[in-house]
Amino acid sequence: MRGKLIWLWLSVVVVGLDQLTKYLASANLEYGRPVELLPVFDLTLLHNTGAAFSFLAGAGGWQRWLFALLAAVVSIVLVVWLKRLKAHETWLAIALALVLGGALGNLYDRVVLGYVVDFISVHYQRYYFPAFNLADSGITVGAIMLIIDTLWFSRRSVAEGPASGKENE
Repeated sequence: MRGKLIWLWLSVVVVGLDQLTKYLASANLEYGRPVELLPVFDLTLLHNTGAAFSFLAGAGGWQRWLFALLAAVVSIVLVVWLKRLKAHETWLAIALALVLGGALGNLYDRVVLGYVVDFISVHYQRYYFPAFNLADSGITVGAIMLIIDTLWFSRRSVAEGPASGKENE
């Protein structure tokens, strides 16, 4: 297999866990009614027709296909990027696989259901973070790893320069 496409298994795991948890939330939670697990953590079934933080949720429906198209394009870019990674770029491969899995999990919801199922609610007193799901978590963890890669690993590679011998990997 070329590049780091072997890490696509991680994307499949993210999609599978995401869809399983969304199914369980939809089957067992009443829409909009929080189930408190901890004082700062609830399970609350919600349907998000917009993007992150419900951006454009009330736009009338066209945003469904715009966000689906964007997710599909980003997913293709991520697969191509994964394919082109070098042998030593495992951290980056994991980050891309997590983002890809999250994007595909939410893409499936958006295309099939017309909305994304969210059910994880974190809050402090009356201050609520927007509800999210495991796909969103995969995207977030992957994005943080990409930032770390950019700030830490990429700088180290540049600092080591051609003398490091890494250009032949």
